[in-house]
Amino acid sequence: MTDRPKTPTLDRVTVPADLKALSDRELRLVADELRAETISAVSVTGGHLGAGLGVVELTVALHAVFDTPHDKIIWDVGHQCYPHKILTGRRDRIRTLRQKDGLSGFTKRSESPYDPFGAAHSSTSISAALGFAAARDLGGDAGDAIAVIGDGAMSAGMAYEALNNAGHLKKRLFVVLNDNEMSIAPPVGAMSSYLSRLYAGAPYQEFKAAAKGAISLLPEPFQEGARRAKEMLKGMTVGGTLFEELGFSYVGPIDGHDMEQLLSILRTVHDRATGPILIHVLTKKGKGYAPAERAADKGHATAKFDVVTGEQKKTPSNAPSYTKVFAQSLIREAEGDDKIVAITAAMPDGTGLNLFAERYPRRCFDVGIAEQHAVTFSAGLAAAGLKPFCALYSTFLQRGYDQVVHDVAIQRLPVRFAIDRAGLVGADGATHAGAFDIAYLANLPGMVVMAAADEAELVHMVATAVAIDDRPSAFRFPRGEGAGVDMPERGQPLEIGRGRIIAEGGRVAILSFGTRLAEVLKARESLTARGLAPTIADARFAKPLDRDLILRLAAEHEALITIEEGAIGGFGSHVAQLLAEEGVFDRGLKFRSMVLPDIFIDQASPEDMYATAGMDAARIEAKVLEILNVASVASKRA
Repeated sequence: MTDRPKTPTLDRVTVPADLKALSDRELRLVADELRAETISAVSVTGGHLGAGLGVVELTVALHAVFDTPHDKIIWDVGHQCYPHKILTGRRDRIRTLRQKDGLSGFTKRSESPYDPFGAAHSSTSISAALGFAAARDLGGDAGDAIAVIGDGAMSAGMAYEALNNAGHLKKRLFVVLNDNEMSIAPPVGAMSSYLSRLYAGAPYQEFKAAAKGAISLLPEPFQEGARRAKEMLKGMTVGGTLFEELGFSYVGPIDGHDMEQLLSILRTVHDRATGPILIHVLTKKGKGYAPAERAADKGHATAKFDVVTGEQKKTPSNAPSYTKVFAQSLIREAEGDDKIVAITAAMPDGTGLNLFAERYPRRCFDVGIAEQHAVTFSAGLAAAGLKPFCALYSTFLQRGYDQVVHDVAIQRLPVRFAIDRAGLVGADGATHAGAFDIAYLANLPGMVVMAAADEAELVHMVATAVAIDDRPSAFRFPRGEGAGVDMPERGQPLEIGRGRIIAEGGRVAILSFGTRLAEVLKARESLTARGLAPTIADARFAKPLDRDLILRLAAEHEALITIEEGAIGGFGSHVAQLLAEEGVFDRGLKFRSMVLPDIFIDQASPEDMYATAGMDAARIEAKVLEILNVASVASKRA
C-alpha cells in the first residue's frame, strides 16, 4: 500500500496504551501486522495458532478501548492469548513460547501484569472476572473486568453458574462471547445450535440498556436491523433472550473481524454500561492464514511449520502414539462387543476417539466441554448395561472428580476411564501435567487403577478394562510416541492386581508403575556395569496392589524403590502403607519412593521436565547408589 508508514505500525506499540494514540485506520494496520507476527512466531515455536488468529482484531480493539492493566482482560482457556502477549510488552520474547524458560502458552499471573488471571482450562473467565468486579466494588483493585469466552467453553456448567450469579449481583461486567463455532473440535449441543440460530438470518439485534437509543452509532447494516427488531419483533423471542433472562444486557451479534464495528460498539458499551453486558462477537478461527482456515481443527494446535506452505515439521517416529494405540485397541474390542461405547468431552482428536467415531458413530458421544456431565453420563450408560469408556485427559478428569466419587465409585458402576496425558506433558506446562490422577483415583474403594509401561501393555489394559464389569476402572498413558516395542495382535485381559518381574537382580529392587520403566531399564544397564544389577518389576496396578509381589521384593532385597509419574500420595504411598502394616520396616528394609516433586514444573521438553523432577535414568541410578550407601564410590569413579 502506498500510504503505509515506512515504519510498521506494530513497531510503534510497546504497551497497549500506545494504541490510544493511533487512528482507527492505523489500528487496522496494527491488526494486519499482529496477525503476521503471530503466524511467524508460532511457525518457530509451534503452539495454538487458530484461536489467536481468530481474535486479532478483537485483541487490538479491546486494548485500544479499555485501559489495561488497570482494566482486566481475562482470556478464557488462553489458547487465543498470543496476540495479547505481543501487544503487552512481550513481543521480544514471543519466539520463546512454550519453550523452557520462555513464555507460557497460556496467560500467567507471574509473567505479566497484563495477565490478571491464569487460565489453561476452559470456562473459568466469567467467574474470575466477576470476582474482580466484586472486589472493585469493595475497595479492591479498580478498573473494569472483561471476560473473553469462546462458544465452545459456554457448554460448561461453570460458565452458566457465573452468568447466573453475575446477573443477580448486577455489577458492571463485560463478557465477550467469541463465537467461532468451534472450540478444539466443532462444538456440540443445544448451546451451539442456539448461537448458530442467532446469526443464521440478517442481524437485527438492538442494544439493550448499554446503547438504548443509540442505534445511530451502529454501523450498517445493524442500524436497519435494530430498527426492525424494535418495530416488528416486540414481544417475540429474539436472539439474546437467554442471556437477558440471566440478567445481562445483550449486544450483537457483530462481526469480530470488522475493526470499525468492534471499536464503535466497544466504545459505546464502555461509556454507557452500568450492569453486566454480553457482547456477542462472530469470528473465524484461523482467520487470515489459509492453511489454518483449511485445517479440520482450524490450526488449533500445530507443530513448527513452514509459513508459506503451512507444512508442519514433525519429527518422524517409527512408534505409534499412545493415543492412537488406545483408539485402535478400543475399536478392535468393539468389533466383537456391541455394548462398548466411548465418551469424550470436546476432545475427539486429542483422545483418539475421532477414529472410533468414524467406525462406530452411534456408539461415540462428544458431550462438549463438560467433564462433570461426561462422567455422570458414562455412569448412566454403565447403569443401563453398556460398557462405557470415558476418555479424558488427566487434568480434565480433575474437573469431574466429585462425579467420579459420587456417581461412579459409590455405586460401583463399571465406567472405564481412559486417562490420556498422564505424567509431564512438555510444552503445555503445569496446567496440563497429569500429576494427580493416581492419588485421587487410587484412594477410592473398589477402583481398579492401571498404568501402561509401554504401548503393548496399553493394548492389554484396554482388554482388561473391557473385562472388568463389576466395578470402575482406570488406565493411564502418556502423551507422545510409544517405546517401539513389539505389539500384540490383540489384547489379553490381565489378572487383576498382578504385576510382573522384568529382570532379576540383587540387593535392591525397583518397582515401576507406568512408563518410567524405560528409564529404569537404562539405569539398570549402567548399574549392572558397576556390579549392582537391581531387580526390576512392573507393578501394572496401583490398586489393587500386588501384595505378594511387593512382599517378595521386600523380603529378598535390602532396599526397595518405587517410581511413578505422579505426585506424592499415589502408588508409592500405597506401597509404603502395605509395608508398614506388614511390619516390613521393622525388619530393616530401606525404602524410597520416587514421585514428582512438590512443585509445579514449567513448560519444557518432557525430557527436561523429568530431569527437573529427578526421574530420568541418571537420577534413578543415583537413587540406587544413595540407598545402598555407595554414592561416594560413584563420585570417585566419576
